[in-house]
Amino acid sequence: MRLFRFPKTGNLDDLTLMEQGIPKPAERQVLVRLRAASLNYRDHAIAMGRYGMGVSPENLIPLSDGAGEVVDLGPGVTRWKTGDRVASTFFQAWPRGEAQPADFATALGGAIDGVLTEYRVFDENGLVHLPANLSFEEGATLPCAAVTVWNALFTQRPLRAGETVLTLGTGGVSMFALQLARAAGARVLITSSSDEKLERAKQLGASGTVNYKTHPEWDKEILKLTDGRGVDHVVEVGGPGTLQRSLNAVRIGGFVYLIGVLTGGDINPLPILGKNATVRGIYVGSREMFEAMNSAISVNGIQPVIDRVFSFEETKDAYRHLASGSHMGKVVIRFP
Repeated sequence: MRLFRFPKTGNLDDLTLMEQGIPKPAERQVLVRLRAASLNYRDHAIAMGRYGMGVSPENLIPLSDGAGEVVDLGPGVTRWKTGDRVASTFFQAWPRGEAQPADFATALGGAIDGVLTEYRVFDENGLVHLPANLSFEEGATLPCAAVTVWNALFTQRPLRAGETVLTLGTGGVSMFALQLARAAGARVLITSSSDEKLERAKQLGASGTVNYKTHPEWDKEILKLTDGRGVDHVVEVGGPGTLQRSLNAVRIGGFVYLIGVLTGGDINPLPILGKNATVRGIYVGSREMFEAMNSAISVNGIQPVIDRVFSFEETKDAYRHLASGSHMGKVVIRFP
């Protein structure tokens, strides 16, 4: 089988295509033939040596999000049969409830080897069934970005029909926020620097849009779109660079979900107090969340937004396309 490894991280050109034998599953393990994988911003940060959250520094097989089919079973497996269509869970050991420190040490493509390989052995508890309405390429977009959105909007304080959600940009997380929130009956506002992307977001169901290049003080435009009240929820993927404007755009008593810390800088806590707002950090989610989300995807017929599909051999080009920021939705790698 073929796989990619980083002998060391810090330079994308170090990503190396290798060959080795197909592994055999041990007790309560399954062998999956992977058919597709998708990229997240985290993957590029790891590749460039800029991700500080529990990364194995040497000989890492990257990527957390993969989909494929079960081709072999180890002794004692009860959850799967050969031929099942599956997706990897981001954390291999967070089945349900609150996460524990040991769970975070099982993050694919960072703390442990990931899915950029034609075959991989998983613990039988580290997989979920793919929704029947999704292809392998679509299923591979779910484990990180989609589960992150589900955790934010539908767990501790579930989104209610009629509420308003603001999401920033048009990457994978933001597109899933748009689709899942619309399916729940919410109104969605979205920002981008591209009028073309904003127009497509409207076609996908966005109720209002703001170009943040045309309107650098985009928070004021969001307040106008909500008659001065502010939004109920913000899916915040910018970090300190955008958080202050997100806090200005949220209503009193609203919720801000801090998902991506993509920019540096200090955070002023006073607006949090002044708005009586809840700011909650989100680090993907559990297998139970993934399974609940998949039910919603199936019932609502949601099709993930895929920007472009690259071949296995074009993996470095896929990384570069993600880094360019020109994509809308997810960047996917199709395996042979």
